Amino acid sequence: MQDELFMQRALDLAARGLGRVSPNPMVGCVIVHEGKIIGEGWHRQFGGPHAEVNAVNAVADKGLLAEATFYVTLEPCSYQGKTPACTDLLTKLKPQRVVVAANDPNPQVNGRGLAMLRQAGIEVTTGVLAAGAMALNKRFFVAMHRQRPYVVVKWAQTADGFIARKDYNAKWISNAQSRQLVHKWRTEEDAILVGFNTVKYDNPQLTARDWPGRNPVRVIIDPTLGIGTDFNVFSGDEKVLVFNTVADAQQGRVTRVKVSRENMPDEVLAYLYARDIGSVLIEGGAATLTMFINSGLWDEARVFTAATTFTEGIAAPELAVGPAAEQSIAGDRLRIMYNPVTKELWQKS
Repeated sequence: MQDELFMQRALDLAARGLGRVSPNPMVGCVIVHEGKIIGEGWHRQFGGPHAEVNAVNAVADKGLLAEATFYVTLEPCSYQGKTPACTDLLTKLKPQRVVVAANDPNPQVNGRGLAMLRQAGIEVTTGVLAAGAMALNKRFFVAMHRQRPYVVVKWAQTADGFIARKDYNAKWISNAQSRQLVHKWRTEEDAILVGFNTVKYDNPQLTARDWPGRNPVRVIIDPTLGIGTDFNVFSGDEKVLVFNTVADAQQGRVTRVKVSRENMPDEVLAYLYARDIGSVLIEGGAATLTMFINSGLWDEARVFTAATTFTEGIAAPELAVGPAAEQSIAGDRLRIMYNPVTKELWQKS
């Protein structure tokens, strides 16, 4: 019971890294001596010290570390990356025990870190709150296994199943509270993606202006390069990637990337993954959402259903899965659904 208690604290700490550490996983660490927490930390930002280092730095009396237990939400890394390997730190400190929630799916680690700790004579316990640790890092698990970003599809639809009017206008189906929640989601993902019609007819900014945090990289599907740079999506300081079937080009913050029409979803995600974009939020429109859904290239769906009706318009995408969670957002119904194929990657890895 004590192991679960301290590991839950480590998981709570790890979650603070959401939207800050990608493409690295979120990791928390709690150091316990004689039943009391003497240090704790989490991975705060990509390229910065890992959770174990921050936790050790928080311990006032370093002499207690050799008698302590480390609770870590993910297997300590065993290779030199942007920071030194955490296994080197732990084998040097040689604590009494290390408790790990889940193995790291990175092929450079996956079991190697645990083996190194055991070889150093450290007692290692694994699998404590493993399901929670893997769910927390579902983005990382999918990226490691699929070599592509974690894909969240999101849309708002009317009670009669339309995502926009016949003229493509989609403003505003969901209420203000739902839209603010979407801005929070934008701070948690690395990129946000929309299609040609969404830019042309809605002229969105695709920023997180209604929630504190970073703005995502903006991604546009514009097959024929029919969008001029006078739209809102091209304003501000954030990078803009425009995927098309015409040409590659670079102009300031705007990068145009040529892909094939036949394999567009795969090539878009491969490009993003190669540039350390670990997750993407796809916000529309209907054709763009359907393209990724029909290709099986989605992991999570977040769907708002409002009380309003259109009678006619552009139909919302359809998913043949039931909701894993459901809640009311000031009258809007929010359903969360997962792709059963990719969910197995972070449930049973």
